[in-house]
Amino acid sequence: MDTVHLGDDLGIEASTGLKERLAPYLDRVDAVVLDAADVRRVHTAGMQVLCAFFASRAGIGHPTRLQGSSEQMLDAARLLGLGPVLGLGDGSPDPSNATDASTVENAA
Repeated sequence: MDTVHLGDDLGIEASTGLKERLAPYLDRVDAVVLDAADVRRVHTAGMQVLCAFFASRAGIGHPTRLQGSSEQMLDAARLLGLGPVLGLGDGSPDPSNATDASTVENAA
């Protein structure tokens, strides 16, 4: 199992670097764990890179999962409806924890 630390910034400026960091793990047969505990800034472009990574690995039968997702990461996944794609549940909003759209840049 390989673990990739996502860092604290998944902004649009970091998307190319994120893609380059994840590329060597695309074909790994063993599970790849993405550590999202330190993510503080989330942009839709960063989420797109993560979704593409998950989809590519799933398409060839390789397991991928998020670990220790920060509140900002969870909020972004809920707001954008990406929970199921990222293995974070059904994506339904939790009424006890209203999502704050300000945690995701360019959410629309």
